[in-house]
Amino acid sequence: KTSRLHLWDVNRANKATMAWGIEARVPFLDQVFLDEMMNIDPNEKTIDLSEKPDGVHPKLEKYVLRKAFDTPENPYLPESVLWRQKEQFSDGVGYDWVDSLRAYAEDEVTDEQFAARAERFPDDPPETKEYYLLRSIFEEEFAKKVKSASATVPRGRSIACSTPEALAWK
Repeated sequence: KTSRLHLWDVNRANKATMAWGIEARVPFLDQVFLDEMMNIDPNEKTIDLSEKPDGVHPKLEKYVLRKAFDTPENPYLPESVLWRQKEQFSDGVGYDWVDSLRAYAEDEVTDEQFAARAERFPDDPPETKEYYLLRSIFEEEFAKKVKSASATVPRGRSIACSTPEALAWK
């Protein structure tokens, strides 16, 4: 997956910032940092909520990274932020917003439009009304610049920017 970050996460970060004239830095893609992280025993990076290696905090996702910032005498982050549940990139805005967008799409996209989605979007038709709405907005805004929304992202299925093989990892 790290060999294809430029296709997903980094591509999104680049597009989102450059659209506003901002240049982002992605420190966790530093080669030295990546080498260090890839040399940590995978078992140390595996989630096990029943385990508390420090006697306090459950071994949740990104535990090693969280512990690096767990300095109670001089905290970088409040403990409530450092140890909160990790959210998908898209869910960081809150579930109400995501649910509201889905409900809005249900109201905006008619059943007839959705049934004919393969005609409007023959290249990778959207599978939900939410995606139909987002594709429609993208096409309206960028149709003159890009042939299709799908031409701006890599091919293949993804869930939260994870490829099928990444989803199969245990």
